[in-house]
Amino acid sequence: MAVIFTILKSKTQDSVIKEKISSWYWCGVFGEMYGGANETRYANDVGGMLEWINGGSEPDTVQRAYFQPTRLLSLQSRLSAAYKGVMALLLKAGCLDFISGSPMDFTVFLDENTDIHHIFPRAYCESENISKTKWNSIVNKTPLFARTNRIIGGNSPSEYLKRIKLNNHVDSANLDSYIASHKIDVQDLHTNNFDDYFIKRAKSLIDLISNAMAKPISNLSGMKS
Repeated sequence: MAVIFTILKSKTQDSVIKEKISSWYWCGVFGEMYGGANETRYANDVGGMLEWINGGSEPDTVQRAYFQPTRLLSLQSRLSAAYKGVMALLLKAGCLDFISGSPMDFTVFLDENTDIHHIFPRAYCESENISKTKWNSIVNKTPLFARTNRIIGGNSPSEYLKRIKLNNHVDSANLDSYIASHKIDVQDLHTNNFDDYFIKRAKSLIDLISNAMAKPISNLSGMKS
């Protein structure tokens, strides 16, 4: 990307070119195209991007990139580019801290003591015998301030939502809007409906990824297993 920006200079401010660079970048992230030895891909992508920008065909990274929805289940730690990419898209989409309502943008993420939080907490999921493959996947995680994470604790969602409201941390309407900003169906938290919540949020994350890559993503059937 640095090479592309250096070559194109001010042209990178043109909306059509920005969209192509953005699509290429996210295809590289979610297609996980840069995970190994990448010298050849670097060179090919620079040439391919310049050709695409000048009216040619898409570069190899854009053509070949594909995100399998069930990959969400195996995104369990912060080590992969795709995991970090999902969190970056949530920040970009304007998610808000559950209690303070502060935007979880990149500056706040770095400046504040921010946690990646289990929406249905681990202790609750284990008590309900919910599969670790699901509760520990990125579908059940979101960025929140450390203080908010401590207040939530290991309680069921319905319990921690009541606790937040009873302690006058935030009123009901604002709380629901803050939670919804994380691509979460609020009603499923109020009813502790993990299965419906999980499928809906997986679909929402897939939509974020699809829009970023500028590619359709289908076949969510494996998420229900």
